[in-house]
This record gives sequence, C-alpha cells and structure tokens, in this order.
Amino acid sequence: MEEVMRRLGMVLGLLGCVGCATLTRGIDTQYNPETGRYETPTHELVYQVPVEDALMTVRYLLEKDHYDVMEKEGGLELFSSFIPEVIPPERYYIKGERLGPRQALVRVFRLRYSAEGGASSAEVSGRTRDQVSVPAMSEAFNNIPGLEGYRPAHGYRDMSVEQKLLERLEMAPALELVDGNPPVPLRSVVMESAGEEGGAPVAAIAPACGAPVEGASSLFAAGGVLLVADPLGTQEVPSAALRMLCEATAQALPVTLALSIPVSEQPLLERYLASDGASSAVQDLLSGSAFWRRAYQDGRSSRAMLWLVEQARRLRVSGKDVAVAAIDADRAQGNEREAQMAQHLLNAQAKRPQSWTLVLAGSVHARTTEVNWDGDFEPMGVRVARALSSSVRALDVGFQRGTQFVCRYDVWDEDVECNVFGISPTLEARQASTQAAGLKLFTSQQPHGFHGRLYLGALTASPPGLQAPRQPTPVNPVPATK
Repeated sequence: MEEVMRRLGMVLGLLGCVGCATLTRGIDTQYNPETGRYETPTHELVYQVPVEDALMTVRYLLEKDHYDVMEKEGGLELFSSFIPEVIPPERYYIKGERLGPRQALVRVFRLRYSAEGGASSAEVSGRTRDQVSVPAMSEAFNNIPGLEGYRPAHGYRDMSVEQKLLERLEMAPALELVDGNPPVPLRSVVMESAGEEGGAPVAAIAPACGAPVEGASSLFAAGGVLLVADPLGTQEVPSAALRMLCEATAQALPVTLALSIPVSEQPLLERYLASDGASSAVQDLLSGSAFWRRAYQDGRSSRAMLWLVEQARRLRVSGKDVAVAAIDADRAQGNEREAQMAQHLLNAQAKRPQSWTLVLAGSVHARTTEVNWDGDFEPMGVRVARALSSSVRALDVGFQRGTQFVCRYDVWDEDVECNVFGISPTLEARQASTQAAGLKLFTSQQPHGFHGRLYLGALTASPPGLQAPRQPTPVNPVPATK
C-alpha cells in the first residue's frame, strides 16, 4: 500500500491545472460526492483484472471515439492518434502496471506538445492561473513519439477517461447462468471445510446472528415480503439477511427465506434443513445438486449463500419457525424466467401466509417498476407487487468500492469468465463515509421501484461453495478511493 501511495505521489507531481480558464474543473480531477467539488484523487485504483484486459478496455474506449491506438513494445504502453482540432497538439498516453496476475494499475495521460523553440517550462509555469499552467514533463515520459516541428512538453492525468474505464470494469452487469451450464463431477471440485466447529456437535451450534440491522425492524410484519437487490457473490448481503432473520424470529415471527436457487433443488434443501448439518449432510446436499456443481458458478452459489442456508438450519434447530424456499427457474430466461420466479415466490408465500418473507435476488429481479431499456421486460418484483399490493417492499444496496465473485462476458476471449472482480457503486448507490450501515427508507417510492436502501459498507467477494481447482479466486484488498 505504501508503495502504491508513493507511486501516486510521483504521478500527482506531473499533474497541472488544466482547464482552469473555465473556472470550473481541471481534467485531472474527479467529482467528490463527499464535498460536492471536483478534486484530485488521493488514491490509485487497483483493478482486479489482468493488466492486459484493462489496457484493451482503454483501447476500446478510445477507438470507440475514433482514435487510432498504437502499442509500444512490451504491450504495457499505448498511444493514441492526435486529438482533433487541439492546438498545441495533444494525444493520449496510457501506461499499465502489473501488480499481480489479476491486479493492475492503469494511468491515462493527455500529452501536450509544444513548438520547437517555444516557451520554456519555467515561462509556462510563471503564467497566471487563468492560463494553462503545468509543470515540465518528467523522465517518465521519455521516448514519446514525436511530431515534426513539435516536442513533447507536458503531461497530465485525464480522469474522465479513467472514470469510463472504472465504469466498464467495475459497473458491468453480472451474469446469472441459467441455461446450458451442466454440473461437473464432485471429485473435480474443492469444497470448503464444513461441519464441526471447535469440537462441538454441529446441531448444537447457535446461528451467527450478530447485531440487528439498524432500521430494519419497521419492515417486519406477518404476510410482508421484502425484496433485496443482492450484489451477487458478496459476503455482506447474506450476512445482513441472517441478521434480519434473527431479529424477525426474535419477535416470534415465522420467516421464509427465498433464494435464487432453482426450484428443482427444493427437496435437497428440505433434507439438509432437517439434518444435523454434519459434513455428511453437506456432502449429500452438494453431491446431489446440479446447481452447486455448475461448470460456471455465479454469485448465487457462493460460500456465503451456502453459509446462509446453514444458518437458517441452525435457527430452526434453536426452535425458530424458519423455511427456505428455492424460487428460481431451472432453464427459462427473460420474461419467462421472471414469470416463473414470481410464481414460485407467490407459491412459497401462499404456503406460509403469516410468515415474513425475505427474498434475495439480483437487482433487476427485485425492481417493482418496469425497466426503461426494454418496454416488454417485466421483472419478478413487478409481478409480485401486483399480486400482493401494499405488502411488498423492495430495497437496493448502498455500498463502498470492494470486490465480488461474479460471472461476466469477456468480449476479448468471447467467453464467460467467473472470478473475483472489483465492484464500484453508481453515484446514487454510493455509501458516503458519513452514512452508517443499516437500512434507510425513502420518503416515497423511487422511479426504479425501490422503497429504501440497505447500506453495507465495502463489499467482499465470496467465491463458490464448490470450486474447480483450475479457477483461482484470490481476494485482495482494494485501496479505498474518495
């Protein structure tokens, strides 16, 4: 971390007051929601992808804007063609740095050229602040491609391009692989140790409830349904779900936990919930399941989800009225899948009408209003809210930058990759440093169909409960950003 910050300090020494003449913001700044101002970032971003993938993404972004992109020998430096109609000439320079197999630093600079024999760096630096003022270029920019009559003079970070890179790498939609994803043999996967803890019989271990979720108790009601838009493949959402289940059952409410597990898995879940939770019971659950052994594991079958099922079993052993319902479709996609998920949830609710039902589903499934990008698509939440009216509430999740285990489509290899990736919130979902963890209801339902937000802090990836040895998933800390 100290080395990353040292590098950042060196880079910031190259940054100048670009765009000061507009009296608004410099191109080397980013919007800071904490202060409401554009400021120079104080931390580098470490992307949880191979550096080659990050650089290819920058290349894609520039080529989409009609720039030609050239690569220097070694592959970790890129140059664009010159920016049209900019005098003195400018071009983009991108430098990547490999910190690990799936950790990359990428810096995007705009390089400004000056006419041969033009003003010296000292003369430029002495101009008033309503003119461009940048320091002389450092040795880090040696061997820059030239331009007849001009020489490279100055460099500064272009944070607007870096923001687009962040969005492409860490705000990409997650894939839920529900078709054509066969199970692999159990002998081909690795299972995290399960069973006894501290020598005590598994059946005697109490659930790991933790502290109640601040602000959640107002939503606990017999017959109520709470949809939570789960960032798949994280530890924090299942943990918050358990804390809510514990608090609701402490109020003598029966509860139903509805999960995005195919409905065909329900008999296996029932047998496990009725078991003593020993290693043999876990083996029976996983070996008999096609879902937990899929070739491509998305966040629905994470260790944290398997842990949550076990905690629900422990709640039942402790005398609480708890049911777990599998509500996902087996193979359907699109609207057919949403319709089946909604019907499965309604069926589970009808079997236990006096229960409080907690539903963990992907963000689109949980919406109670139609999406604006497809007028024909009707999410599960819309269908359930229409059937149950005022008893349904939906929450999205507010968080800080972290990691998740998720499946994404790799446009470079034209294949699906399931691994640990960075995840960054949108400006709307971003949890400020002053915002405490807990549930905050909106004063009115929002256009996206959510009634409140569950703030969970920085997210932490949860890899699959069963995992092929060939699929490494290192979870490394991500330096905080403003």
